[in-house]
Amino acid sequence: MNKNRIEAFSDGVLAIIITIMIIEIRAPHESSFEALEPLIPVFLSYILSFTYVGIYWNNHHHMFQSIKSVNGAVLWLNMHLLFWLSLIPFVTSWIGEQHFSAVPMSIYGFVLMMSAIAYFTLQNKLIHLQGKESILKNAIKDDKKGKISLLFYFLAIPLAFISPWISGMFYIAVAVLWIVPDKRIENLIE
Repeated sequence: MNKNRIEAFSDGVLAIIITIMIIEIRAPHESSFEALEPLIPVFLSYILSFTYVGIYWNNHHHMFQSIKSVNGAVLWLNMHLLFWLSLIPFVTSWIGEQHFSAVPMSIYGFVLMMSAIAYFTLQNKLIHLQGKESILKNAIKDDKKGKISLLFYFLAIPLAFISPWISGMFYIAVAVLWIVPDKRIENLIE
């Protein structure tokens, strides 16, 4: 199967996710700088989640540039990834409105962890479909960044009940780890 439709559909879903996140930010009724103060946690949660969606979009794009075709299993695994990513606007709104409290921060981490697992599963299916000598397999090798990310999420979820700020630092650390576009695939394609 041609991969173009899955790329176009995924791009559209990710654009809608970002749109929903910004629509959730309500403008204050007053026209003062002080009126913006209650929005600081909401805006910070938006920045973090926008960064995550951007990271997934970027890496999804690179991953699909490295393959030639998809099959039905890839279509469903991509839908699985998009399902978890589609929950990001909800948890983003929740952590912002609740000022990064424990339960919302742990659920935020759970959604991020499940998104990472879904991405990892999709990536492995594409490698299986393309073969062990594929560009994707050669680019990611043992995928240390992916494994570190999963470990950080796994630690951050229960840590949210000890300190939501420590949990948040783990989420930020994963974003920083991935913020630079993954050159492994890009370098092999060029």
